[in-house]
Amino acid sequence: MSEDNDHSSAQNGSANGAGPDNGTGAEEAIAALFDDYKTGFDDYEADRICDCFTLPVVIWQQEKGHVFADADELMENIEALLSVLDKEGIVQSDFHVSSSHISGTSAMVTLDWQQSNGDGEIVTDFTCHYHLLQDGADWGIAMVVNE
Repeated sequence: MSEDNDHSSAQNGSANGAGPDNGTGAEEAIAALFDDYKTGFDDYEADRICDCFTLPVVIWQQEKGHVFADADELMENIEALLSVLDKEGIVQSDFHVSSSHISGTSAMVTLDWQQSNGDGEIVTDFTCHYHLLQDGADWGIAMVVNE
C-alpha cells in the first residue's frame, strides 16, 4: 500500500477485487476501502462508513474495547461520532499511511489522521491502527485501535 494516498478513487461499499495474490490488487482494494471510509466522514454518511467494517468489529477507544456485533450497534456508535465531529465543525478528514502489511487474507494498516474545520485549521490529529480481513474479493475493517 502506498505511503502517499490519492483520495480520488473513492468507491461505495467494501474494497473489491483484491484476489488471493495479495499484490497490487490487494493494495489497490485496501486503498479504495480507506478512501471510501474517509469520504463517509467527509460527507457525514454513516451508512457508507458502516459498510467499511466486517461484523463483529472491535473498536478500542479511550483504552476500552467495544464489540459491535451487528450493524445497528455499529451505526449507533458511528452516528454519535459524527454528531461530535459536527459540533466541532469538522468538514475535512485526511490521512497518511504510516505503515501497512498484507499477509494472506489479513492486513494491518496504520493511518495518521488530521481533521480540519471550514477555515482549514486542524482541529484534531490522531493515529489509528486497523486490522483488516478479506472475505472473498472484499476487504473490511475488523478492528480499530485509536491512539
